[in-house]
Amino acid sequence: QVQLVESGGDLVQPGGSLRLSCVASEDIFRSNTMGWYRRLPGKERELIARITKGSITYYTNAVKGRFFISRDADKNSVYLQMNSLKTEDTGAYYCNTIPVMIMSSREFWGQGTQVTVSS
Repeated sequence: QVQLVESGGDLVQPGGSLRLSCVASEDIFRSNTMGWYRRLPGKERELIARITKGSITYYTNAVKGRFFISRDADKNSVYLQMNSLKTEDTGAYYCNTIPVMIMSSREFWGQGTQVTVSS
């Protein structure tokens, strides 16, 4: 069964931290580069961080130096440590493969997890 289950989103004050988690199906996790995406209000979903099977990472400029992606092969999980959060980080966060999984000719996404940064 294909699954992507994100968790860890919350309401946090500016400057705070959160750790997002994503559990993926084993077959998905083990054979793919994994990424964290986010959809900010009024904007398209975008890739913000990725990690290869060999744990090579990449970050978009908006999060570089503040967010850190990691993966745990034993748990089929990928994480996003988010530090120094800003109000502009508020949005829905998703994990997925890179490129995004396609099932029945459509992109497959989990339910995502909501991050709200507000004082």
